[in-house]
Amino acid sequence: MDFNPLDLILHLDVYLDLLVTNYGPWIYAILFLVIFCETGLVVMPFLPGDSLLFIAGAVAAGGGMDPVLLGGLLMLAAILGDSTNYVIGRTAGEKLFSNPNSKIFRRDYLQKTHDFYDKHGGKTVTLARFLPIIRTFAPFVAGVARMPYPRFFGFSVLGTILWVGGLVTLGYFFGNVPFIKKNLSLLVVAIILLSLVPMIIGLFRSRFSGSNSKVESR
Repeated sequence: MDFNPLDLILHLDVYLDLLVTNYGPWIYAILFLVIFCETGLVVMPFLPGDSLLFIAGAVAAGGGMDPVLLGGLLMLAAILGDSTNYVIGRTAGEKLFSNPNSKIFRRDYLQKTHDFYDKHGGKTVTLARFLPIIRTFAPFVAGVARMPYPRFFGFSVLGTILWVGGLVTLGYFFGNVPFIKKNLSLLVVAIILLSLVPMIIGLFRSRFSGSNSKVESR
């Protein structure tokens, strides 16, 4: 099978099975690294975290991995990633986003997370777990805002348990249901689209409210 990013996303189950077969226990380190990078490095918000967790749970159900070890390691990866991202935000702050033309440190992503943070406060760290892109920037913004670390850590742990635990468990119990297994590629796309819905709704609401404000000011 030829490798390309889209193929990887749509056939995570195939690739993960191959990785388990070829690398054995090293698969835990690979998955740990992917989840850590998605949550801990601001430059990698595009990694397929949601679908990867679900597929990993399904593979574990088939005997490819130990579900308890898998869940524990991925929770640790997400918490360490969040903390790393928080430290980067607290120390480097908005200097990383000073270039408005940057293709990597995009200010529109940062602004969306700022808006979400202003609306939900500390809960952003927990809620953002279920929002692609925003979950990568939420710890960074919490660091920029200098949220006390113990408070940040509490929200991070709660979000991690719900996100990793929830998706791995769903994958473990439902990923190998015949209908789901047969249509796994469509399910991966559905998971990605559903995870984007709250962000899209929020974007429309902000634009709509902005338009109303302009009309009222006339």
